[in-house]
Amino acid sequence: MAVRITYATMSADNEELNTAYEKAVADAETRLALTHGVIVNGEARIDREMFEERSPIDSDIVVGRYAQATEQDIEDAVAAAKAFQPEWEAAGWETRRDLMLRAADVMQDQVFDLAALITFEVGKNRLEALGDAQETIDFLRYYAKQMTDNKGFVRPLGSLSDNEQNTSVLRPWGVWAVISPFNFPLALSGGPSIGALITGNTVVVKPSNAGALMALEFYRVMTEAGLPKAALHIVTGGDEAGDHLAHNDGIDGLTFTGSHEVGMYLYRTVNERRPKPVTAEMGGKNPAIVTKTADLDVAAEGIARGAFGFSGQKCSATSRVYVEDDVYEEFVDKLIARTKDLVVGIPTENGVFVGPVIDRNAVERFRAAVAEATSNGGEVLVGGEVREEGAFARGNYVDPTVVTAPLESWIWEKELFVPLVAVTRVSNLDEGLSLSNDTPFGLTAGLFSGDDEEIERWFNGIEAGVTYVNRAAGATTGAWPDIQSFGGWKGSGTSGAGGGGPWYLRQFLREQSRTLVK
Repeated sequence: MAVRITYATMSADNEELNTAYEKAVADAETRLALTHGVIVNGEARIDREMFEERSPIDSDIVVGRYAQATEQDIEDAVAAAKAFQPEWEAAGWETRRDLMLRAADVMQDQVFDLAALITFEVGKNRLEALGDAQETIDFLRYYAKQMTDNKGFVRPLGSLSDNEQNTSVLRPWGVWAVISPFNFPLALSGGPSIGALITGNTVVVKPSNAGALMALEFYRVMTEAGLPKAALHIVTGGDEAGDHLAHNDGIDGLTFTGSHEVGMYLYRTVNERRPKPVTAEMGGKNPAIVTKTADLDVAAEGIARGAFGFSGQKCSATSRVYVEDDVYEEFVDKLIARTKDLVVGIPTENGVFVGPVIDRNAVERFRAAVAEATSNGGEVLVGGEVREEGAFARGNYVDPTVVTAPLESWIWEKELFVPLVAVTRVSNLDEGLSLSNDTPFGLTAGLFSGDDEEIERWFNGIEAGVTYVNRAAGATTGAWPDIQSFGGWKGSGTSGAGGGGPWYLRQFLREQSRTLVK
């Protein structure tokens, strides 16, 4: 396949790609509606309470049935991971790196099959689903490159005498827990796990029940590539399972991706008994500014893609837009027109951009947001409807929606995770910057401007970890390994080192200073 899909890919106008994806969709039916056990030390434990996951595309489609981990399952998984960790570390960084590269090749061979399953599980269109799978492959390859470039994170230090040898060695913490969300079910169960594994940690993953199949697929691919069974464990379950895993005494580090409320709870409580790293990515309320010097066609394209890609269910989704007065009307007209052009439909079908939201709770959040906008002096400029007829009757489909709302409305404050974006006027860039930064979050942000001084002022003034200027592929979305590091500031993140970036692996390691006198 000559075409490499990333989140910046703007069309699927490729016959080979579409044929391969559509064959994978047809083949995926044999891998749906299966019963899956909790995976502890390579053993599938099926005799448990079950969660039945149904597709947001059509509630008649059963994606899978997942055993719900007991506290004993979690204890056993952590104990097995802890027992094996010294052996995994002793295998050496070159061995671990080479295994990750083999896994990347295995996953690349299966990229269309994995993408089809992602579509059925969470409702991503073909490009978004292929991007999710390809990003995971690129995590494997990029973190392998990081290990090589840093020579396993072993550095010689200075010495005080000729017979003294001093070395800094970064070593794994031990057992790493990963609690992953539904919206990037492969990349966000896989990405942190890869970072932890390649640096010598063993890993226990607790995926969302709405994204569990892809965590299990990640486990399958890794074991096919030769990963020892005790290095990675999958404990499917709900919030209680995640809470028990995070607070298990045997866990030495944690990566959590999810809500601000849960992330802050874990950040406060996981370290009560002993210090350990807690990396939390906790969402965003991501702004974009459009100045009078901007290319308004590029701005409308970037904001539509940023707001409505994967139905707004990205922590990086564009949700607030501040437009300079002089171009407000013209820009809004262009955004409305671009939004109307977006195809809402069954995400397995070619040309569909907006698929379903994940569940009925998301549909109700959408209804509430539309009601909030219209009941407080705002207006629905386009969209605003829930689709419930015909092919949409058994799914969770809503229109991509642009609204206005007074600045005191909670529309401007709450992360919604639905395809809805609010727009308002500002007098200048400074007012837009002030409003953009007036939030507890600081994940991503975008600017559309044709003025170099404005761009530099915005880069220096915006309080966000991932920043984009004049990006038609997504005003605030689309980070990619080794291209854009992805991590939040303020209430959006705790590590200060973005995933897919040059500093990410450091959080899975701790320094040991070694002095040898000969």
